[in-house]
Amino acid sequence: MKILAIGDIVGDCGTDFAVMVLPEIRRTYQIDLCIANAENAAEGSGITQNIYYRLSDAGVDGFTMGNHTFQKKDAVALLEKNSDIIRPANYPDGVPGKGYMLLHACGKTIGVINLMGRFNLLNLDCPFRTADALLEELKDKCDFVVADFHAEASSEKIAFGYYLDGRATAVFGTHTHVQTADECILPKGTGYISDLGMTGAIESVLGIKKEIIIRRFLTQMPQKFENAYGKARLCGAVFTIDENNRCTAVERIAVV
Repeated sequence: MKILAIGDIVGDCGTDFAVMVLPEIRRTYQIDLCIANAENAAEGSGITQNIYYRLSDAGVDGFTMGNHTFQKKDAVALLEKNSDIIRPANYPDGVPGKGYMLLHACGKTIGVINLMGRFNLLNLDCPFRTADALLEELKDKCDFVVADFHAEASSEKIAFGYYLDGRATAVFGTHTHVQTADECILPKGTGYISDLGMTGAIESVLGIKKEIIIRRFLTQMPQKFENAYGKARLCGAVFTIDENNRCTAVERIAVV
């Protein structure tokens, strides 16, 4: 089985490009299951119903989110009505949506969990202990588990990968929008990468118009962020899973 995990889709540029290239990527890499982080897919962050349907039709099987989950008003309805979109599980009790989903491919049931780091992000419940609870809940519901850890610090992400090593089949990081070169199989068999990277405008600063971010650094004054548009790149990773539900390879991809 081959699972494609797509890094943060940013704005109209990232969404349009993903819709355009994803069908061919699925054919080229013989993808059986596609998971995408879509917390920035709408202009100004978040996700809308229209974007959700466009990406679903293009070949995204499951959506994970992050700190911008509730940026758009559509988010609550999407999370409550659809089983293939989740938000970080370590939000407090009572928040709309779920922190895991069950997807199906190649005769297997795959549990997908979504956690958010706490360093320089929201003050949420402990992602490590929340992951323990999710793995316990899912042990009889699926064949194996993969995790999207939406976090700022590479140290927190790497620690999380080792924490789930041998318990999750794959762990991939999102949020920082820059693809890391540390893809590997951890000692106990978990496929890992610290950050999948970004799907969006290449000539930008993390998907935002570069002039705006440069001005902010020069002046230290607040700026209204606007997503960049132009030549784009889709970043992600392909995880190869064997018949014993073990990850045997992790391949970074960057499609332009």
